[in-house]
Amino acid sequence: MRKSLSETRRILIIVTIVEALLLFFFRAGLDRMILPAVIILIIQVAAYFYLTERFESMMEEQAIGVRDALGVTAEKTFLFGEIGLLMYDDDYVITQMSELFEQRGLNHVGSKVLSWLPEVDPLISGQGDTATVQLDERMYEITRREDEPVLIFRDITEQHNAMLSYSEERPVIGIAVLDNYDEVTQYEDDASLSNINAAVRTPLTDYFRERGILLKRISNSRYFMVLNEKMFSDLVSDHFSILNTIRRSAAKQDVAISLSMAFARGTERLEELDEIAVKLIDLAQSRGGDQVVVQQAGGEVKYFGGSSEATEKRSRVRVRVMANTFRELISRSSNVIICGHRNMDFDCVGSAIGVARAATALNKQVCIIGKTGGIEEKLAKVLAENAEELNQEVRFVTESEAINQLQANTLTVMVDHHNIKQSNGSKLLESASKIAIIDHHRRSTEMGVKPVLVYIEAGASSACELITEMMPYISSRIEISELAANIMLAGMTIDTNRFHVRTGARTFEAAAALRKLGADPMQVDDYLKDTYDELTLKASCMSKAKRHDNAIITIPYKDGVLTRSLMSQVADQMLEIQGIDAVFVIADDTEGETAISARSNGKVNVQRIMEAIGGGGHMTAAAVQRKRCDIDDLERELLEKTEEYFREVRNEGNSEE
Repeated sequence: MRKSLSETRRILIIVTIVEALLLFFFRAGLDRMILPAVIILIIQVAAYFYLTERFESMMEEQAIGVRDALGVTAEKTFLFGEIGLLMYDDDYVITQMSELFEQRGLNHVGSKVLSWLPEVDPLISGQGDTATVQLDERMYEITRREDEPVLIFRDITEQHNAMLSYSEERPVIGIAVLDNYDEVTQYEDDASLSNINAAVRTPLTDYFRERGILLKRISNSRYFMVLNEKMFSDLVSDHFSILNTIRRSAAKQDVAISLSMAFARGTERLEELDEIAVKLIDLAQSRGGDQVVVQQAGGEVKYFGGSSEATEKRSRVRVRVMANTFRELISRSSNVIICGHRNMDFDCVGSAIGVARAATALNKQVCIIGKTGGIEEKLAKVLAENAEELNQEVRFVTESEAINQLQANTLTVMVDHHNIKQSNGSKLLESASKIAIIDHHRRSTEMGVKPVLVYIEAGASSACELITEMMPYISSRIEISELAANIMLAGMTIDTNRFHVRTGARTFEAAAALRKLGADPMQVDDYLKDTYDELTLKASCMSKAKRHDNAIITIPYKDGVLTRSLMSQVADQMLEIQGIDAVFVIADDTEGETAISARSNGKVNVQRIMEAIGGGGHMTAAAVQRKRCDIDDLERELLEKTEEYFREVRNEGNSEE
């Protein structure tokens, strides 16, 4: 309205000027009439200004109409309660504003409501009940009277600040562990131990002291933390730079020590927070350490960091303890059923055979679910060619046959996986009461089962490595044939990409033990050779490769379906290209899903990228499977997540400096 009045005034001024100019140009012909014309023009100008001033005065009077409508007492009541009223017309132009706005210098009479407050659009259109806006550092809650052009403002600044203060002061419980500290320091002399402590403990205590966080050491490598939400948000903003600091300081001392942290938040119950934090720190370490795990009570688990490959953290004492516990479970069971992941590979079948032979040595009936759920192509060929010999050692059954053998005291063993969704015996696991897990993949948040024994070592190369280490402690009467040893060695060979990645001293020791049992590397090599058709298909797949920034390659294959094994092999081969750090093969697989197989040389954590889109795995080998979907869409999502990953890595690098 104010804008329209200003425009009208400008038009009147222009008309007056035009009239004055016309009188000037035609003054010769109007000598006798010039004086009356000038007088009329002056009267007209005066009338124009009087009318515009009058209209403006009327508008100002209308602006304080709220006081007149409500009365002085009501208006004072609204002021005391810090409540303001705003009225608008059919064109959503503000016509009246109460005294609260006048006192606070918010006079917008004549302006469009949505031009001033776009946040109230859902409120005016009936799509919302309330809206919250910030005006001059004060917060207002806005409601609308139903079917009336009136907005009611309530100042909620104090409540907002109180809620903000409350949320920032809510308690957070944390636990920090120096990964591998005990193993590294147990044989060090006093001087070396002092240097190591100064390198890793001093920056840790300084980091939290500077941020006002209570940090108490409760053992040689374990710390307890008490902080609040504001302090925690500062840690997140800092990208938990202490992880990089500890890793870098330990490297200068030539020791493999890293830091794992867990934070529990979202409830006032300290006991519940402590329970959550304890579970989270176990989860962080079972995933390889060097990362932060966070969970809000009742919410999903979130991961930060994890930028280094898991190292060997298990000691021979731990292996012996786990083996003895596993032996006791087998001995007290009526029978043993072993299940692997869907589309079983050499590592899965090899570790299953190892467990089966251990159960047989302890005089227990045992079977392996291997006739349903799928078997990798090369492995299926080996099993078919050696079926007669293999059937004398182990018994493969379908899941239905295994369910028929399930008893109240049956021990069900999950090998090379730990999530029921990946299992070829998922229905069996739903009914099983005693479950043991032996796996080398980084632990996921949910397993879907309640195991009585969990042996997950992300630092191990393969499940076959874990089983090979455990066998001497389970029984000295375990008999492993050359065929079984070859399958187990093939599993280790594939999972280490021919001993190039995830390979430690214990890996070679396990391989040597299998060699003593009769494993033949030449025979293993024959198992893994490609056929002509496989080689041709790989070449076709590689021809679809696309190179991107950050030294990564994507291969979206749309010309048919690929086995997951072949996808991983293509990724491994493409990784041999100079200057490439990570490869992602995207294709429809033979399981009726669309999958991504990811491989890296250790410079890119493909596990973090795959977890971001619902998958998982290791730092150098990970994957994800989706219901059949468009490959181009999945590639775009993958590239978005890789960009996010590299941004996070750059932020972590900046925080290091």
